[in-house]
Amino acid sequence: MRSRFAAGMKKCLPKPTRGCYRYAMEERFYREQEIARLPAFLPAATYNLAHTLLARAGTCLFVPIRSLQYMAVLDAEEFIFVDSQNKAWIELAWQHFRPQARASLDERVPFEVVHYLAQAAETMMRLPTEFHRALLLLAERQKPGAPATVLTLHAGSKPNPDDPPH
Repeated sequence: MRSRFAAGMKKCLPKPTRGCYRYAMEERFYREQEIARLPAFLPAATYNLAHTLLARAGTCLFVPIRSLQYMAVLDAEEFIFVDSQNKAWIELAWQHFRPQARASLDERVPFEVVHYLAQAAETMMRLPTEFHRALLLLAERQKPGAPATVLTLHAGSKPNPDDPPH
């Protein structure tokens, strides 16, 4: 019989946008007994981008990895990966990130890979590369549509919103 260990509820509330409704989404994920726990390193570019996107999203972030037919769910403590065929069962998780162990922001980040299903080792061969590609695609889709503007502020004055950008 499968033992069910709830991974907890992942609640994602998108940041409210003007003129948009705010929806709540709740997902439950389960995990088997851990098969293996292995040390690994995540490239700095992947770690930094994942945490930038997570900070924008709020408490958690769903990242579709279309090339593998997987979904990554990121929160502050771990990244979990589920197969589209077994949507509620966590195949593997990346946990215990230690960014403080690196001397600079462009160094790789140590973490632990936890395998819950037998095919996790095979999935891990392609996952880091495909996960990074999925993050890049997500970041590209989230780019602001309008260019940023710089306003000159003078002491004691308020900017006029009708002034043209500089």
